Amino acid sequence: MLPIGPLMAEHRLIERLVHLLAQELERLKSNVAVDPEFAFVDPVFIDAAVDFLRTYADRCHHGKEEDLLFAALAAKELTPEHRRLLEELTREHIQARELTRELMEAKRDHLRQDPGALERILRRLEALVELYPRHIATEDQEFFLPVMEYFSPAEKEELLARMAEFDRQLIHEKYRSLVEAYESRRACQL
Repeated sequence: MLPIGPLMAEHRLIERLVHLLAQELERLKSNVAVDPEFAFVDPVFIDAAVDFLRTYADRCHHGKEEDLLFAALAAKELTPEHRRLLEELTREHIQARELTRELMEAKRDHLRQDPGALERILRRLEALVELYPRHIATEDQEFFLPVMEYFSPAEKEELLARMAEFDRQLIHEKYRSLVEAYESRRACQL
């Protein structure tokens, strides 16, 4: 299997979440069209979607891309087009992180009854629903397969093994961070 195989499989799950985001966006727009004052924002869905985007799409998926594949590619003599795509994809990862953070902030502000928060939620959902499919299509159709040519068979096997190890460590990283954050909060309360 090529190192891009697991990444492309992860894309399919990310696409499913983005589809759910699109459905939520349409539901919210319909509510706003009827009566903006009573549009129901589902904070539990937003929290779950943000957790997915932060943990699975960003830390797990983008983490393997940036920390492993993109880092290995940065050491290669890429064509100008591949270098441009690598930089564009990296910028889009940063944009996705920012949009996710802003969505969470807008949800928090909406719960505090900030009058502009609903519009910010809608704009962030729209941006995420637009960004991810385009980003995934670029990786799947224009980038992943061509850049495999830069790696020897041994380098591909090593990348695949490193990706598997990355995945094995991820759950420990997530919950170690959670415990450490709560420990810090408790220490500050003493």
